[in-house]
Amino acid sequence: MREERGNEMRQMKGKISKFETREDSEDLYISGYFAVFGSDYELWPGATESVADTAFDGALSDDIRCLADHETRLVLGRTRAGTLTLKTDSRGLWGEVRINRNDMDAMNLYERVKRGDVDQCSFGFDILDEEFEDRGNEVHWTIKKVKLYEVSIVTFPAYTETSVSARKSQIETLRRRSLEAWRERMLGRLKGE
Repeated sequence: MREERGNEMRQMKGKISKFETREDSEDLYISGYFAVFGSDYELWPGATESVADTAFDGALSDDIRCLADHETRLVLGRTRAGTLTLKTDSRGLWGEVRINRNDMDAMNLYERVKRGDVDQCSFGFDILDEEFEDRGNEVHWTIKKVKLYEVSIVTFPAYTETSVSARKSQIETLRRRSLEAWRERMLGRLKGE
């Protein structure tokens, strides 16, 4: 079942990614997975979301930024500038950002990742296509296609309150529609249709 949604920028937390740092001549890099395909992310108890391996098809040609903690003032790299590389493989969305040695915020983050103090990720996107499944005592969304705006290396990955509220509102709407459809079918049967 596909539910149409209005465009709203959402953030999704990622699993611990184990970002890696590396030095190549004068350049410093942070790399790792910003999303893992087929892995369930808990929104709240009884509600999960996962990313399909098709989610980023066509999305990586856009101008995408790599941020620190979703802060738009803390741009670490950008695809258009060639300082951020993103690609998908069988595991998920992988990225590598070239760190600007003259940017103290970027250097501080690089050192935190290097020490293992910061090792999680998130990404900001609009959902273009998704699938909803009501499993009775649990609900699940599979994100099938997104418009990607940014990837972030974060201290605490978390869903925004608006994302959770939007999902909870969807459940109520979907369950109400399902109940109405069931009532219509039962009325039709009673009428001999």
